[in-house]
Amino acid sequence: MSKLSHLREIERKVLWLSTWMIHNANHLRPSEDGLKIGGHQASCASLATIMTALYFAVLRPEDRVAVKPHASPIFHAIQYMLGNQARERIEAFRAYGGAQSYPSRTKDVDDVDFSTGSVGLGVAQTLFSSLVQDYLRAKELAKDRPEGRMVALIGDAELDEGNIFEALLEGWKHGLRNTWWVVDYNRQSLDANVREGLWERFEAMFRNFGWEVVILKYGLLLQEAFAEPAGERLRDWIDRCPNQLYSALTFQGGAAWRKRLLDDLGDQGAFSQLIDKRSDDQLAQLMGNLGGHDLPSLLEGFEAARRHDGPVCFIAYTIKGFGLPLAGHKDNHAGLMTPNQVEMLRDTMGVRPGHEWEPFEGLRPRGGEIEAFLETVPFASKGRRRYSAPSVPVPSRLAFTAQGSMSTQQGFGLIMHGIGKLDDEFAKRVVTTSPDVTVSTNLGPWVNRRALFARQEVVDLFRSERIPSTFNWAFSPKGQHIELGIAEMNLFIMLSALGLSHSIFGERLLPVGTLYDPFIERGLDALNYACYQDARFILAATPSGVTLAPEGGAHQSIATPLIGMAQDGLASFEPAFVDELAIIMRFAFDYIQRDGDSGPDEANWLADAAGGAVYLRLSTRTIEQPRREIDGRLAADIVNGAYWLRPPGPNAQLVVAYTGALAPEAVEAVGLMAEDRRDIGLLAVTSADRLHSGWTAAQKGRERGLCHALSHIERLLAAVPGTCSLVTVVDGHPATLSWLGGVHGHRTRALGVERFGQTGTIADLYRHYGIDAQGIIAAAQAISVGKPIRYLQAQ
Repeated sequence: MSKLSHLREIERKVLWLSTWMIHNANHLRPSEDGLKIGGHQASCASLATIMTALYFAVLRPEDRVAVKPHASPIFHAIQYMLGNQARERIEAFRAYGGAQSYPSRTKDVDDVDFSTGSVGLGVAQTLFSSLVQDYLRAKELAKDRPEGRMVALIGDAELDEGNIFEALLEGWKHGLRNTWWVVDYNRQSLDANVREGLWERFEAMFRNFGWEVVILKYGLLLQEAFAEPAGERLRDWIDRCPNQLYSALTFQGGAAWRKRLLDDLGDQGAFSQLIDKRSDDQLAQLMGNLGGHDLPSLLEGFEAARRHDGPVCFIAYTIKGFGLPLAGHKDNHAGLMTPNQVEMLRDTMGVRPGHEWEPFEGLRPRGGEIEAFLETVPFASKGRRRYSAPSVPVPSRLAFTAQGSMSTQQGFGLIMHGIGKLDDEFAKRVVTTSPDVTVSTNLGPWVNRRALFARQEVVDLFRSERIPSTFNWAFSPKGQHIELGIAEMNLFIMLSALGLSHSIFGERLLPVGTLYDPFIERGLDALNYACYQDARFILAATPSGVTLAPEGGAHQSIATPLIGMAQDGLASFEPAFVDELAIIMRFAFDYIQRDGDSGPDEANWLADAAGGAVYLRLSTRTIEQPRREIDGRLAADIVNGAYWLRPPGPNAQLVVAYTGALAPEAVEAVGLMAEDRRDIGLLAVTSADRLHSGWTAAQKGRERGLCHALSHIERLLAAVPGTCSLVTVVDGHPATLSWLGGVHGHRTRALGVERFGQTGTIADLYRHYGIDAQGIIAAAQAISVGKPIRYLQAQ
């Protein structure tokens, strides 16, 4: 039996398994809550042939794939055939512990390269992963593995996502290579048919960005029909046929095709003979023989593209629901086949009742031919492809030149500059990136030392022409900063790609990205996507809050502290002082390399051994720096989320808790209130996120009977009298710290910013939002027991 025959049988099998997987989830498996399960049978069917060609013939172990989200069951079926997926998991598709709705690196057990689900992001991930591969090659890393293709399987409607266009432009700037995007051009979106002539816009767009475009429109049956007398008339009719009409006729079948074609073109001559010589079934098969469903055409196109390393876009014409009774119907996106339709399909596939899950049931070859063929599949020849890389030792201390007054953003730049001076493996593995805000986020000194990355040398003409400049913007394969255009989605997907280098390419990188804090929200979907994939990176977001006073509300962040707390896979910090930042960054470079047990550390009830990404919310506000030596205990408290800048006494009436740039206001307010409130305490919060996470984890531990479970914040507040009141203050949403009162039941007044900012001085805006020293004192007066506070000024 030929290779092509084997592939055709496998194509039928993965279509059956994906269809049955979805049918089982929706019609056979018990449902406790009555919710529709779904699964996208029609969307799976349109990619069955393409994915069969790729996974069983074309792809190599070094190639990586982002699968169209709605084709997840096809992917799981393929992995099941290859021995990478368990039967019980596909039986539990979309159930607890089962194969996921959309391919997931972190939730699925089969060989997922890139998570998909939020459409467009997995597509862009392949582009940035290819750029990371080029970065590694330029550094002579991963030399023992061949270069791979980064492949995205894309629904045509997915190309409406704006982040794809942003990524295409960035790829062009960096000389993108080794990237294939395969467009499943079934001309149907979730709600309707796509616009006419869309493929021409796709073609022009990709060619403009330097991609080769391969259009796979006609299968071999259609090509043979075009060679018959009057075949060109059939081709011309197909090329002019509206998408909606083609879909409708596909759904109606051979008789409808016959009537329409003869009505439009029949002449009792050659064309009529072309149609009449075929039965209704044969005519339906002919008109459905588009390029994306024709294995020989696909194999030829893919193999030709392997002969060069340029980026390629394949526009593969397909039919949504191909091979199923849903084929072509405009409502088929969320449609499900009826039990009777599935029974008919089972009979057609030759699958016996009770044998639906058997991987080789119904296949025509006997005697293990298919099993033997699968043993030769190139893609699976080296087993699972999830790599690991050794951790890079982090220096015991990150040095910086201390100054009497400075901002955390300035301190970040000095720390990075200090790393840039090092000549060790740690410094060589650090890679930075920024969306056109490299200088304004204080990465300039690092870039001066480490240069910008490009595969070819590009001199800094200002420097070569001896024009004075603070910055040296030379591009080089040795460079360690990847400069991006001003698109935050690209930043986060680049960080995702860099932060998976250890797993995708087997080489450890230590990525650091910078942007303005408010624009986290602009790229939030991509940040969430990066964390969902468990990408590892450090994000320095600066400036932040209304502290960026002259810039106004458009550049002043409010909600980002809550994003930092809520985002899974991301540890969020907001230090006030640069010595705190140095401790946190040293921790962060180690933390992003960890891959241990996800259980909590009983010292702080945080899952620190598992690691994750890190978010640093920094500020441009210059404040006086403390003169102190940080010992091991204080360093641990800083990393765990808080420490006492002024410990409360045994009879404390008030505690003020602050985070970030508001340290001077909190210190001033405590000083002014100390005469009128006994034993007042000042709590420096470096990470509301880690405090809250540890607290909730410890509570869960106690609920499970672990009576000793105690979080860091519970220990810190344990000695504070129950009658004591708390005032919290943050340059962000007050909910960031408002929960502190719930730890031990203290009355709490949470101060912060709840409305859009505006222009002004820092003093103007702090006063306006009630987060200045007087605002803190006013809150303390209202919530705490005691005599009037003498330094409270009339408002």
